[in-house]
Amino acid sequence: MAKLFTPDAACTWLLTEIDPSDPDVAFGLCDLGLGLPEIGSVSLQEICAVRGRLGLAVERDLYFTADKTLSSYAEQARALRRIEA
Repeated sequence: MAKLFTPDAACTWLLTEIDPSDPDVAFGLCDLGLGLPEIGSVSLQEICAVRGRLGLAVERDLYFTADKTLSSYAEQARALRRIEA
């Protein structure tokens, strides 16, 4: 599982897999900072295009280590209305 985030906004993605037939499509838990995290597919090109208030690009959290399943993160995120990882 990989964690991507915007350093200057509230967007977070926990991605678990890439579609082998379309390497632009990833699957995971997505939170655009609107209080509605959801599991689904997302375009990696669209993630790369996201910029926060200061114009900073999305980064990968190199220190993130998953300690639970994606469904557990999703359950917690729905309760908190944001991904906490």
